[in-house]
Amino acid sequence: MPRKVIKLGIKISFIIASIAIASIVKTVAFADETPPPIFGDVSISPKFLPDPFQVRGMSGGSLPGNQVVAKRETSTGACTGFVDQKPDHQLELGKKFDYLKLQVDSPEDTTLIISGPGGTWCNDDFDGKNPGIVGEWLPGTYQIWIGSYNRDEYFPYTLKITEAK
Repeated sequence: MPRKVIKLGIKISFIIASIAIASIVKTVAFADETPPPIFGDVSISPKFLPDPFQVRGMSGGSLPGNQVVAKRETSTGACTGFVDQKPDHQLELGKKFDYLKLQVDSPEDTTLIISGPGGTWCNDDFDGKNPGIVGEWLPGTYQIWIGSYNRDEYFPYTLKITEAK
């Protein structure tokens, strides 16, 4: 076989191998950067990982938040905004948390309603236009609604759950 054909075959094999390796490296490099789930339910216990744990969704609905939970205000704030009848997330806490923070991150004005063991908590504007709830949490199941301040407006958000103070 002529030398040129052998060299060309080696070069082609090298190029194919390089492309294959590059695609594997790219896949591995981005494997840890998968976005948080959308409208996911969460089940955690103390010392959970990753911290913060994140889930995403779209805020808003057509029902006033205070009608959904039959409260106008709680110790953490007014039950404002508009939500869907069904909660956006369910949070299952396997054990008591001495400290846990739930905070919504959205480019627009959102509200937060949480109902579970021990009561109902609402918040608006914890950090700028983003709501949040901080404190001691009992074990059990919590229903979480992320609302928009105005009726029938829907905005993307990330709900961050952390034990860090």
